[in-house]
Amino acid sequence: MLDSNAKEEIEDMKSEIQTSEMILPGLDEALAFDELLRHVEDPNWDVIVFDTAPTGHTLRFLSLPEIIEAWSGRLIRMMRISGGIRSMLFGSKESNEMKEELEKFRRRVLHVRRVLSDEQLTSFTLVTIPERMGVNETLRAHKSLVEFNLPVHSCLVNRLTPEFDHPFLAKRRDAELVRISELEEKLDSVEVASLELLDQEVIGVENLRNVGQTLYGVPTKIDDSLGPHSIGKLLKHDIHRGMVKELHEGIERIYLHFPGIKRDELSLRSNDGILYIGLNGREKEIKTSVPVKASQVDAKLEGDVLRLDIPLE
Repeated sequence: MLDSNAKEEIEDMKSEIQTSEMILPGLDEALAFDELLRHVEDPNWDVIVFDTAPTGHTLRFLSLPEIIEAWSGRLIRMMRISGGIRSMLFGSKESNEMKEELEKFRRRVLHVRRVLSDEQLTSFTLVTIPERMGVNETLRAHKSLVEFNLPVHSCLVNRLTPEFDHPFLAKRRDAELVRISELEEKLDSVEVASLELLDQEVIGVENLRNVGQTLYGVPTKIDDSLGPHSIGKLLKHDIHRGMVKELHEGIERIYLHFPGIKRDELSLRSNDGILYIGLNGREKEIKTSVPVKASQVDAKLEGDVLRLDIPLE
């Protein structure tokens, strides 16, 4: 038999379940956030290019951390109310694991948001066309990104009509240049560049390389430090390496760039001589020159950089 208070709590819980509050709003965006973070947490990647969906979908994606905060709060409350019943159904251990996984997911989403809002780590590039509708959407997107405190450094106007000695094409080019001037005026803190319409579709690796050279110049080797390294021609970015390894007397020193990470989100362990770094509950293998025990590693977090000193003997 249940007392009256327990019955009331169960009725409240049933009411909340009936309103589908256990279903995460924006589930697709949440999964995309988590997939993005898998790459952010992987030091084998130096640069991550994230090609977002059209403006409306992108803004919904970027608002996800706030949605997660509200949703997780409701779900944790429901877990607290239903704690006894849940423990009977799943066991106390499984019940706590469910809550811990929810908290880890929430931290991962907030980690992505910290990375995206840090202008030292992230640069948004708006891409548009030189027409009224494209310009209006770009201005709206820029305003929304700024409201989210996200760094917008550049804007690329694609498919500008090339300059030809033909009255129709000349008139169209002049109209498009007016739209570009409007963007330059209204996006005063953003570098606006343009790319002319090509005589064929950009399909295939070779064509992509040609466009890449137009935007970023001829590829050149950068030094082996973590950075930041300035690159670009029409579009400019500062990039960091994800991992740098150095050999010193008696030690191998590994620098790992983990943008936006917090100390309590990191863990270090080894198994059979293999070193693992854990970030928000997910582990990555770090390849070392020699088998290693975690207890022998001197680890120090300085800002976004984790330094590991591994003894070679």
